[in-house]
Amino acid sequence: MKFVGVDIGGTFTDLVVSDAGKLQIHKLLSTPHNPAEAMLAGLAAVGVTENARISHGSTVATNAILERKGARTALITTQGFRDVLEIGRQNRPVLYALYPQIPPPLIPRKWRYEVPERLDYTGKVLTPLNMKALDKVLDALVEQKIESVAVCFLYSFHNPAHEQKVRQRIVERGILQEWQVSLSYEVLPEFREYERTSTAAVDAYVRPVISRYLQHLEDNLPPQSTLLVMKSDGGVVSSNTARQQAAQTVLSGPAAGVIGAFHVASLAGYDHIITLDMGGTSTDVALCPGTPTRRAETEIDGLPLRIRLLDIETVGAGGGSIARLDAGGALRIGPESAGASPGPVIYGRGGQQMTVSDANAILGRLDAEHFLGGQMPLELSIAESMMGTLAKQMKLSREEAALGIIEIANVNIDRAVRRVSIARGHDPRDFTLMAFGGAGPLHACEIADRLQIPRVLVPRYPGVLCALGLLVADVIRDYGRAVLKPVTDETAQQMKAILGELIRQAQTDLAKEGIPEEAMFFKGRLDMRYQGQSYELTLPMNGNIVRDFHHTHAEIYGHAMPDRVVEIVNLRLQAIGTVEKPTFTPEEVIANDGSSAKIGEKVVYFREGEKSIPLFDRDKLTPGAAFIGPALIFQLDSTTFLPPYWHVRVDSYRNLILESQP
Repeated sequence: MKFVGVDIGGTFTDLVVSDAGKLQIHKLLSTPHNPAEAMLAGLAAVGVTENARISHGSTVATNAILERKGARTALITTQGFRDVLEIGRQNRPVLYALYPQIPPPLIPRKWRYEVPERLDYTGKVLTPLNMKALDKVLDALVEQKIESVAVCFLYSFHNPAHEQKVRQRIVERGILQEWQVSLSYEVLPEFREYERTSTAAVDAYVRPVISRYLQHLEDNLPPQSTLLVMKSDGGVVSSNTARQQAAQTVLSGPAAGVIGAFHVASLAGYDHIITLDMGGTSTDVALCPGTPTRRAETEIDGLPLRIRLLDIETVGAGGGSIARLDAGGALRIGPESAGASPGPVIYGRGGQQMTVSDANAILGRLDAEHFLGGQMPLELSIAESMMGTLAKQMKLSREEAALGIIEIANVNIDRAVRRVSIARGHDPRDFTLMAFGGAGPLHACEIADRLQIPRVLVPRYPGVLCALGLLVADVIRDYGRAVLKPVTDETAQQMKAILGELIRQAQTDLAKEGIPEEAMFFKGRLDMRYQGQSYELTLPMNGNIVRDFHHTHAEIYGHAMPDRVVEIVNLRLQAIGTVEKPTFTPEEVIANDGSSAKIGEKVVYFREGEKSIPLFDRDKLTPGAAFIGPALIFQLDSTTFLPPYWHVRVDSYRNLILESQP
């Protein structure tokens, strides 16, 4: 069986194939009008004809929300709570804006319906579900040609009976199929009705879109192949599970890169890393202080989404990010991107605006003869002419304008790195910067210089590391149960009983994913807070949980309140099913100066002026090769720029280890 990872980005679609211990990589331009088209073409190009395990990362759900192209979705909720999506938390995104721009809910008011029913805070029925009123609502769904329904009743996470009756009635009447109804107690079995309603609405909104997309893929995949889909938390699940948990895929795009980066870096001996994934459209950065970090909530287009996801910061600074002058004449980079079509001007596909990639080409950092291994020629003369026009407006030389574009892009990325490190109590100087994505190795050393990060690691295949991450990602299922009780001996016993129930459910679900019992692992966690607080800290469910909570609270916030009652808000279970992964075998390290990999020289522009620097073919750099910059290192999927006073060596896994020289 072949193992294939396919990552569909905004500009390129990347594939990594593992077959009998050997890796094969392939890149091709994405097809935004139909993302599956590039994926299927790529599978054909790498010779995957049958019997493959294909792990796939996609932005289909993300794009459906950002472009508001999801299903016709309705909300059924408790009487009096129809407008919870509109009211929200009354937060003002811009505090002093006279006319704040609030994104509209995914579900318009005309498709939000109320039914009489009510539970109390323990789940006890106060008002039974009114079935006659429900049938009138269902009649309206038929009339409005609704494609998907989100159901969210107050306190259903304690007692889901009313939500279950709604879905049962919808299916009995033949209005929709079971998978087209998202119940909030299944999507997010936690308190906070606004976040629960919003997450259920997101899930319902993208379910039909994801289902159609996955069905199209499965209908066209090679025979006897299985499809796994990346989730936002860095795990993969079967396509059937992804259909039922569509919200879990909404921010899955950059997750595979973090998983792949941490796997490769750990093999090389670096488990404290900051990932820098710079692609064609954006740059994603994440902090891994010994393990990838996750958080419980995020936003997409201003909509709260409460799911477990990797803690990733994204900025609109990619290779295709557009450079422009604003109304005041200041140079701006992104977030608009040229994407795959038309792409940067140098692609020769009709691009009319300068991008970061164009600037790199004009400075000599991207080479027309070596881009994509020489398979894709670059139209440098057109880019130089258009950069000249922009430079004239800025009253700078062409090269100075290009350097300005690079510097502003680096500043934008620098800010994102600071947000995931310094802003969260971590010193970036204690970490290794893991650079990947097609453009990451071009910018990594300059970003590391700004933050005084001493080391940059460029993996063997940086341009397709997200696809590689899909190959090494384990199957992960998350479970939760609302608790909302103070910590007592009785509560502790209840937690053990609940954890046992969740583990048994997880074992059944992982078995359906094809995971053998010996490959299953379980991690229990508790969301805890001081009674009266509004937000929680998540801790492992072991040892003295109260003592550990006080310690963690003091570590994060600078103080603890040992006299206050500690409350358990939620119990969580992460179920992990380990999968077969590609084998990476270290090679013998033999010291050499890398001269056998030198393929020439070219002029590159620096702030101090132009300079002729050596060019190296990365495929010919053997473990033990070492030299000092400046230099350019070419390979099929990326280009690494080594500035002056930086030293590079090749380790036993053929990673590039770049270190700043004093």
